[in-house]
Amino acid sequence: MANEISVLSLNKDFESIKKVDENGVEYWEARELMPLLGYDKWENFVKVIDKAKAACLLSGQEVCDHFPDVGKMIILAKNTAKEAKREIKDFWLSRYACYLIAQNGDPRKQEIALAQTYFAVQTRHQEISKQLEAADKRLFIRDEVSTQNKKLFKTARASGVSNFGRFNNAGYVGLYGMGIADLEHHKNVRKGELLDRASATELAANLFRITQTDEKLKLTELIVRMQRHRRTVWWASTYVTLFGKSVVLCRSICRWKKTSKMLKKR
Repeated sequence: MANEISVLSLNKDFESIKKVDENGVEYWEARELMPLLGYDKWENFVKVIDKAKAACLLSGQEVCDHFPDVGKMIILAKNTAKEAKREIKDFWLSRYACYLIAQNGDPRKQEIALAQTYFAVQTRHQEISKQLEAADKRLFIRDEVSTQNKKLFKTARASGVSNFGRFNNAGYVGLYGMGIADLEHHKNVRKGELLDRASATELAANLFRITQTDEKLKLTELIVRMQRHRRTVWWASTYVTLFGKSVVLCRSICRWKKTSKMLKKR
């Protein structure tokens, strides 16, 4: 319990000395971090920083990104006749740099031991958070697949598809190269649980398959309707044209008959 309180206290102190630059990037000044980790002399703390830099380099990270050198002005003999300013060396440390310093510090110091525990707990919290985010993302995509599949069923039925099982199976063949039964056997999952066991990436691929099929069916249906409309318009225009020609012909016949009668009377 006491150790837990100490870690919480360290967390409060550690976060309280955090600074943020004009770009919104957080950093810690090495000289402010030094006493929190139980170091009194700068030269001893610099040795730990050097070890942390080496660890950073071995991890494939850019040292200058996590341990940039900065100068800091201090006032000597303040409010006396000998008051003067002097620039001293300091570092702006990233959170990762602080973690490496804690890992390379003297484990015999209680502050270092607490800092190592603190960063271990923080790392675990981040891992759990990422896992939860991944799980939430997968559930969201799974729900989208179910929703879009229902829409596809309605579109397919409106397009004249009567056997949705065969239609759905063809979609799996197009994506995986095998039908759903063979796919379930290949992945060793129970019938109807294929998408429930799929990863977020695989679900996204199925979502793309479903939505694209739905759009293609809608586009095909639209083209068919347009063709029907064109045929209707063509027949209508043809009818109007023939009707018009028939009227003209009838009128011509009537005139011819009338003219014939007049000639006979003469």
